[in-house]
Amino acid sequence: MAAPIPSLLDPAAINQAENLGLQARYVVEGFMAGEHKSPLRGFAIEFTQHREYVPGDDIRHVDWKLLGRTERLYLKQYEQETNFLAHVLVDASESMQYGSGAVTKLDYARMLAACLSYLVLLQRDAVTLHMFDDVIRATVPRTTNMQSIHNIMNVLVRKPQGAPTRLGPVLHEVASKIRKRGIVILISDLFDDEETVLRGIQHLRYSGSEVIVFQVFDPYELEFPLRGNVEFEGLENAGRMMTTPQDIRKSYLRELEAFRLRLRQGCERNQVHLVTINTAVPLAENLMAYLAFRQRMFGHC
Repeated sequence: MAAPIPSLLDPAAINQAENLGLQARYVVEGFMAGEHKSPLRGFAIEFTQHREYVPGDDIRHVDWKLLGRTERLYLKQYEQETNFLAHVLVDASESMQYGSGAVTKLDYARMLAACLSYLVLLQRDAVTLHMFDDVIRATVPRTTNMQSIHNIMNVLVRKPQGAPTRLGPVLHEVASKIRKRGIVILISDLFDDEETVLRGIQHLRYSGSEVIVFQVFDPYELEFPLRGNVEFEGLENAGRMMTTPQDIRKSYLRELEAFRLRLRQGCERNQVHLVTINTAVPLAENLMAYLAFRQRMFGHC
C-alpha cells in the first residue's frame, strides 16, 4: 500500500482564509483587477454561477430575480470572469533546503504553494504547478478540480534533486508557454544572479501576466545571530569557510540588504509585487497579511 500523502494545507492559514469568506474570494479574483474585461461582452460568454454581492461590485450584474426570492444580493458570474490561470512556481533548489529550525525554506514554500493553490481552486479558477531547481522537475497540468489539490501536494512533497538554482532559464521557459494572460506566483529565495532573475520576471510580464514573488528567508539569513567560531557549509557548491560571525555580520547584512534592494527596485520597475517571507512567522500570519494587502489595494480600484 502506498504511503499516504502528507497534507501541506496549514489548518490555521486555511481556516482564516475561509473565515474571510467573500473577502478572501474577492482578493483571489482581484489578482487580475484592472485587467479583466467585462464579463458581459458578447453572447458567447456563458453564465456559470452566483456569488454574494460585495460593496463596490457593479450592480449591473445583480440577479434581481434571485433577490426577490431570497432577499439577498447575488451577482451573476460568467465563464470569462472565472477563467484565469494561476501558474505556481516553487523553487526546490539546494539553497531552499536550508533551515535553522525544524522548518526549511522549502517546507514553508510547499505549504504556501498548497494553500494558494487551494484558494485559487476554491474560486473555480485554474491552477498549474511547477517544481524546479536548475530545470523544471515536475508539473501538475492546468486544473480547476478541487480534487486535484491531492495531486498538487503529491508533487510538492517529492524529494528534491538538490541541484543549484537557475531561475532565469526556468522563468523564460514558463513565459514562452503562456498563451493567455493570468497570474504567475513565484516562491523562491531568489539566490541567483539578480539581473538574470529580473530578465526572467520581465519576460513573464511581457506575456501579459501579473507576477507575484514571495521571497523566502530563514530568520538566521535575515538576522545572522550566530556567535563564536562557526564553520559555514555553502550550499550549491559554495564550499566551506571557518569564521567568527561577529566579524562579518555588518558586511553580510549590508550585502544582503543591497541584494534585496536591487531585486525590489527591479520588481517595482516591472510592476511586480515582491513579498518578503520570514519562515519564523506563522504561515497564517504571512498569508493573511498579503490577502489583506490585496483587499486594501483592490478595494480602491
